[in-house]
Order: sequence, then structure tokens, then C-alpha cells
Amino acid sequence: MKLGLINSAWAQSGHDTAWGIQRTKQIGFDTIDIFTDPLDIDIRERARIRRECSAADLPIISVCCVAVGLIDFNPSVQRFHMERCRKFIDLCYELEANNLLLVIGEYIWNQEVISPQEQWQTGVDNCRRLADYAADRALQIALELEPFPLSLVNSADTMQSFLQHVDHPAFQANLDISHLHLAGVPADQLSGLKGRTIHCHISDCDGKKHGDLPPGRGVVDFLPYLKQLPQLDFNGVMSIELEYSPEPAQIEAWVREAHDATRNLMQQAGLAE
Repeated sequence: MKLGLINSAWAQSGHDTAWGIQRTKQIGFDTIDIFTDPLDIDIRERARIRRECSAADLPIISVCCVAVGLIDFNPSVQRFHMERCRKFIDLCYELEANNLLLVIGEYIWNQEVISPQEQWQTGVDNCRRLADYAADRALQIALELEPFPLSLVNSADTMQSFLQHVDHPAFQANLDISHLHLAGVPADQLSGLKGRTIHCHISDCDGKKHGDLPPGRGVVDFLPYLKQLPQLDFNGVMSIELEYSPEPAQIEAWVREAHDATRNLMQQAGLAE
């Protein structure tokens, strides 16, 4: 199994995109995921990302997209986010990525005023349309499970149900091991996602709050999840997701620590290439 890094890990480095891509390769990652917004970058930055990743021999696996407006009750907001997501999918195509990593957000107003069923169906309908758009470009969408109480997809059951309702081969699951731990989802509850999981995130946490720490700095027991992945017929990439280092000047050491700890875990789980 290959190991990747989401390039947002370098956001606090003070260096440009090219520097982060080069450091990602030097540390020893096999692949890279790109965190950006096609509405915020120009053609030069898009070309720079593709050129630098190609030069570093770092395949781009995923482009990350947070689109909470897909379940907004305002049609105009939905239309904007649908168009924005299509631009993300176009960016995936341009960068020759495998998938769009999608986060769809949370129920509003404590599941009152607007019924949760209505928000759920809005999300299902819009995601099915996006899956059609992705499939037309030979791409997939990986939906991320979020651990927050009001997230639409915050458990193995809700992930499985959402995928079943969307019912599209281009629309599959991302599993974030830290999120699974925070949501109280043990590894043995993931069997319903067999054949439906195409991407994986790994990071650590304190068991209480979303943290995205290097593995080993928190309390997550990774091995049961890692050993479960082959049972899910997972053949994708494991991507490290990191939040800010408490010592910005030491961000490179922070990323290297995460890389080395994850490689070690993958070896213990029999996943290393």
C-alpha cells in the first residue's frame, strides 16, 4: 500500500507550493493529495502543481473539497456549490487525480425547522448529480466520514446508508481513522463498506477533539483499523492528514515524524510494499 500526504500540512511553512511538494518527496512519500480551491488559484498555480508533482514523481491521488452548501436549504446556495464542486472535479481531471475527497457538512438548526430527512435527501440528490459528472470524466468521489454529532455522515451505518441512497459506482467512501475513533466506530463495524472504500486518511487525536496529529502523539489504536482494510478489499492509498504543528518552525520534523510513524504502523499491519 502506498503512503501519501495531504499538502495542507505545509500551510504554515511560509514557503510556496513547489517547496512543499519537493519536501514531500524528499521525506519519502509515495503520493500526494492536494488541498486547494479552483476558485482561488489561477492557471499558473494549477500548472505549477502539475509540473512540480510530475518532476517529483508524486502521483496526485485526491483533491480535497469541503462543500457544506450542498445541503443548504437555499437553492441559490446549492447551485453555487454544485458549480464549485464541478470545478473541483475538473481540477481533478486536469491534475490526473483519482478522486475528489468530499465533505458535505452538518444538519443545521439542531435538526429542527428543516427536517433532517429533507437535508439528507438534498445531499443524496446533489451527490448523485456530482457522481454523474465525475464518472463522465473517469473519476470517483470519496465521501469522508466526519466525527461531529450533527454531521450527515458520522458513523459506519450512516456512511453505508448514504452510499446506498446515492447508488452510484463513482460515489464511494473515504475512511479517516482518527474520525472513526472519535465517532466511536470500531474496526469490526466497517464490514458493510467492503468494496466501497477507495481512500483512507490517517492521523491521531486525544480521543476527545479532532486533532490530526502525527500517529503516536494521541490515543488512537491504529492496528485494528489497518488490519481491517484488506478485509474491505481496499486497494487505495493511505494519506496522512496533519493540522498545524505547535512549533511552526519545526513543521518539516512534524511531517517526517508522521511519515516514519505511519510507515512503521503499515509494516506492523502487513500493508507495507
